[in-house]
Amino acid sequence: MFHVEHLNSLRLAELDFLRGYLPPQSADLLEIGAGTGRQGLELRKLGHRVEMIDLASSNYVHERLCEITDYDGRRIPFDNATFDVVYSSNVLEHVADLTTLHAEIRRVLRPGGYAIHLVPTHHWRLWSSVAAFPAAAQHAYSLRRDLLPRSTSRADVARTAAAWVTMARSLASPFVQRRHGERGNVLSEVLLFRPARWRRHFAENGFRILHESPAQLFYTGSMVMGPRWSMERRRGLAHVLGSACELFVVAPDPTPQHIR
Repeated sequence: MFHVEHLNSLRLAELDFLRGYLPPQSADLLEIGAGTGRQGLELRKLGHRVEMIDLASSNYVHERLCEITDYDGRRIPFDNATFDVVYSSNVLEHVADLTTLHAEIRRVLRPGGYAIHLVPTHHWRLWSSVAAFPAAAQHAYSLRRDLLPRSTSRADVARTAAAWVTMARSLASPFVQRRHGERGNVLSEVLLFRPARWRRHFAENGFRILHESPAQLFYTGSMVMGPRWSMERRRGLAHVLGSACELFVVAPDPTPQHIR
């Protein structure tokens, strides 16, 4: 089941993977979709000057560990040519207007700057859909002690009825899965999250790819095994079941026809 600390541990493992693509010396970085701020704080520990932005409606607004600038989802609240690197982790799939976001990224990047994006893969979408079934069973099993009333009081009977309803919804949830991102559906995301589609997406939005590689970490949206699987095991599984994320390092393409 979902736990923010486990999610943070996954994101930190991914951040450790991409350290080699960060500037070797202190630089000005912007993290888009900073979430709790955990990754931004780690980037600061590496000696970088980091600004973080996220939506005021973010699911992690109450989990923030540091100051994060609220962002309206359209205009990045910084001046032109402010940053050497723009970074996002599992954010682009949630952005409805990617054309505007990429234009804003180009605007705030300095000449010679670049962006680092971690994006979900088709492997993540496929295994997240499959893992929804054991995750639902796991959640239903956790309710087992509440399925029988401890007394005949109205409140206890009501709690028992609520537990049965919750269990029924949990067991039904794998059959009515929703899409993860802003486009397509739970089935078409298997195609939309393929690295080839992301490559085409960056080219269409004015970026050339400097580097691309799987992030070499396996996990699913359902987080069935959670922290019980070590990062070493998840790295090993990525070679067999596929990496949950793909790393793209991209730079603005000066070719005029690529700029909208």
